[in-house]
Amino acid sequence: MLKLMSTLILLFFSCTFAFAVDVAPPKEGESLPEMLLPAIEDAGVQKYLGVSGSGPFSVNDIQGEVVIIQIFSMYCPHCQADAPFVNELYKKIQNSSQIREKIKLLGVGAGNSNLEVDIFRQKYKVSFPLFEDERFVIHKQVGEVRTPYFIAAKKNSEGAWIVFYSKLGGIKNADSFLKTIRQLSGL
Repeated sequence: MLKLMSTLILLFFSCTFAFAVDVAPPKEGESLPEMLLPAIEDAGVQKYLGVSGSGPFSVNDIQGEVVIIQIFSMYCPHCQADAPFVNELYKKIQNSSQIREKIKLLGVGAGNSNLEVDIFRQKYKVSFPLFEDERFVIHKQVGEVRTPYFIAAKKNSEGAWIVFYSKLGGIKNADSFLKTIRQLSGL
């Protein structure tokens, strides 16, 4: 009887754990998950990302060779501390005529409403596009990662985004992060 109970308990926890871990974070060499982002009302953001239309759009619609996605939360103290470095990264990309059209940077606020994303954008003076993910849809697609988490992907010849960088933690230094992205992507 004790052996049967032990087996049932072990089976229960095995099944529970298996269901709790549905998706792992994107791995280098894998396709970027299909992420549906909310509609963009700002014409400047549409132009920057190279998307058009009035409804939600896919990350696959973004024009460029490399996309860097920061998964953040306005409540994450690490994301708050890292905001100046990510802003600097965006400025360095935009100030370089060699890569400004090739690399696109965006942020996704895990569990954050549009209002929370706007508060983060204003408080930390973020110039690159930030999107809400209030229902954790994208967050679940990327393995429910902790924040901040950075994913970078490059478009292959078929137009699919292939992940070449997927790591937890802030960037702390815009120059070295950009150098890493350029080296890994071949830009």
